[in-house]
Amino acid sequence: MKNPKCHDRVIGRVALLVGCTALVLSLSGTGAQAQARDVARQTLGANDGWGAYGTGTSGGAAADAAHVYTVTTWEQFKAALKDGGTVPRIIKVKGMIDAVSQGCEAFEAEGYDFQQYLADYDPAVWGHDKPVSGAQEDLRAASAAQQDKIIKASVPANTTIIGVGKNSGILGGSLQIKGVDNVIVRNLTIEAPVDCFPQWDPTDDNKTGAWNSEYDGVVVYGSTHVWIDHNTLTDGRYPDSSLPSYFGKTYQQHDGLADVVRGSNHVTVSWNSFKDHDKTMLIGNSDSATADDTGKLKVTLHHNRFEGIVERAPRVRFGQVDSYNNHFVVTKAQKWGYVYGIGKESQLVAEHNAFTLAQGISTGKILKKWNEAPLTANANYVNGKAVDLIAVHNAEIPGETLQSGAGWTPTLRAGVDPAKAVPGIVDAGAGAGRVC
Repeated sequence: MKNPKCHDRVIGRVALLVGCTALVLSLSGTGAQAQARDVARQTLGANDGWGAYGTGTSGGAAADAAHVYTVTTWEQFKAALKDGGTVPRIIKVKGMIDAVSQGCEAFEAEGYDFQQYLADYDPAVWGHDKPVSGAQEDLRAASAAQQDKIIKASVPANTTIIGVGKNSGILGGSLQIKGVDNVIVRNLTIEAPVDCFPQWDPTDDNKTGAWNSEYDGVVVYGSTHVWIDHNTLTDGRYPDSSLPSYFGKTYQQHDGLADVVRGSNHVTVSWNSFKDHDKTMLIGNSDSATADDTGKLKVTLHHNRFEGIVERAPRVRFGQVDSYNNHFVVTKAQKWGYVYGIGKESQLVAEHNAFTLAQGISTGKILKKWNEAPLTANANYVNGKAVDLIAVHNAEIPGETLQSGAGWTPTLRAGVDPAKAVPGIVDAGAGAGRVC
């Protein structure tokens, strides 16, 4: 079953379909008719982004009855992932399942003492010239390894993971889509993992030091044909504003929400809500990954909503990335850096997107130049008006002059909405609980 176009292109012209329903709007005048669908067996539609390239993305649509699971705990979820090798499977997540229900203390290695860690590596004692080492750092690393083993869930090939209803998902777990092909993740609320044991690096941030954390909500690593759709990804109960500071730096316990890295290819990220997070999405995680990433990292992002996001929405290296019909919201009170990061050999096409910026927010900062790499940025709207993002960026930030022309033209688009209509369309349809 191909993915039905529940977010019909008549939105804004005839009617606004708020959320998803089980009805198909008939354009032939015969009226709306109810049609039963098993959303767990839906596949990515033809031409729907890079994930549709070649063999397309079907996940576990072909699963037999023995490989359809409904899980209500993290232990059941991980067991379902391991059962049956790479045969097609569908895992239905019912309710919010917690990967760290036992709390951070359960992962602590014997002898680890955070207060002693702070005392040992206080810059007044340790300085900023060398990485930390010694007994407490070894115990921190051992504690981190315990957490790593519990909260990471390896997703096999030919798998669909889908939330049941409107309020299902994963708290504090990390979905590892690593070295596999053909995976679908849909209709989940994913609360970003909290790293219980961040490492202090005194040499980071120009030798002023920084706390560095691990664990993405979803990471696509060396994998192909992945569809991430209609999820809500957020810091949830643990926003950065709630985190303490030590040594004058935020005790950062979050990493990315959804990263696509290390030779991954043919990925579609659609109709998701990304909320209240700092380092949101990397497409390519290192300038030195030329051997893995050149000619790959082909990713489409469309009809996603980003709000309360500080940066990396996304930051791109190497890949041919098509970002269209997304809605980016920046409020006055939030911390904000940029939306699109232009990185090494990136080939970003950003078109028909909408940006809602609070008064006083700089339009020029939507783009951030990290490396010399031309991009295409056409037909984008800021606060309801057409804006040439490259021209405004270059005028406001002449020290980071960007060149126009990504060198390729996207063809895998299921349908493009006018940017002016995007806020209403995306806000009504993006996020978990709106799959039809």
